[in-house]
Amino acid sequence: MSDVKKVVLAYSGGLDTSVIVKWLQEEYDCEVVTFTADIGQGEEVEPARAKAEALGVKEIYIEDLREEFVRDYVYPMFRANTIYEGEYLLGTSIARPLIAKRLIEIANQTGADAISHGATGKGNDQVRFELGAYALKPGVKVIAPWREWDLNSREKLMAYCEQHDIPVDFSSQQKKSPYSMDANLLHISYEGGNLEDPWIEAEEDMWRWSVSPEEAPDKPTYVELTFDKGDIVAIDGVPMRPHDVLSKLNQMGGDNGIGRLDIVENRYVGMKSRGCYETPGGTIMLKAHRAIESLTLDREEAHLKDELMPKYAEVIYNGYWWSPERRALQAAIDETQTNVSGVVRVKLYKGSATVAGRKSDASLFDESIATFEDDAGAYDQKDAEGFIKLNALRLRIAAGKGRQQG
Repeated sequence: MSDVKKVVLAYSGGLDTSVIVKWLQEEYDCEVVTFTADIGQGEEVEPARAKAEALGVKEIYIEDLREEFVRDYVYPMFRANTIYEGEYLLGTSIARPLIAKRLIEIANQTGADAISHGATGKGNDQVRFELGAYALKPGVKVIAPWREWDLNSREKLMAYCEQHDIPVDFSSQQKKSPYSMDANLLHISYEGGNLEDPWIEAEEDMWRWSVSPEEAPDKPTYVELTFDKGDIVAIDGVPMRPHDVLSKLNQMGGDNGIGRLDIVENRYVGMKSRGCYETPGGTIMLKAHRAIESLTLDREEAHLKDELMPKYAEVIYNGYWWSPERRALQAAIDETQTNVSGVVRVKLYKGSATVAGRKSDASLFDESIATFEDDAGAYDQKDAEGFIKLNALRLRIAAGKGRQQG
């Protein structure tokens, strides 16, 4: 362990990572640099500075990464309409590559030999952090305390704090949620506690960002979202930066009971895990993006995107954001967004987000052809006969040879 002189730790200021600071100092006899990112988790990050200082940390990085997070990670992901296993909007997954990138950048700036994180050995996050780190700095050493120490319970962590004089905010600890939670501008997740039994319904007071659909207003809320090349650039005609867009949609969606999800997902490390998520803004964004694409994308282009999406979602979920396959998929996805511009009107009502209108100067919808009224010769219906017969040719040949279908 003596080869590690300095390590950069992803530091939240909470119990686990505070213990990790002292543990790294004791076990590795090294200098610890802390990095705390504000990616919209809804809690003050500046108090982490005083906590790190109390632990003897000299180099402390606290950064507001909200705009970069949404602009460079969330928005590119939503251009693909990304959903993992049909439901999960990847709120935790998409934050990890940004944190990994900054860990490596800070390691380079400070001359650190290693990076460290507080992810456990059972979860996906250890994979995501470390795949990103190795992709960006192949020779970096990664220290994952949860895979090394025996402090595998809250009681042992608290005892370690007492033994090493680590200050703990006991008032907040006593009010600690029974759930393991992770939050950023895209979502908040809940795991553990009663949720470890997939049959038990989540308690109503667990949810933090949204009212229940039953308690949502009886009058719907309408919102108009302006897209430019696949990204939302304005709400109700008011231009906004990406992170402000998502923050506003989180508030509007949460007020209307939108974005709650309860799933059992397949983790990359092999186990199934039950989790609950609130993604109000993302739920609205996905619905609206598909709506503007329905007007502006060619049929085969849209269908190809839908075929690529599950692979793209798996790549992100499993932690391969910095991989060549993700970059290749992203290039293809971004190429499809050239004409995905226009306005979508969404109706928010008691837990649902439904499209109430869409328009675009780049629309491929031709009313003169699609109409049920007289189309003045824009579409010759007789052409359909030959089209159908040609497409039925192989079926007719097979049936003629006595091959029964179905």
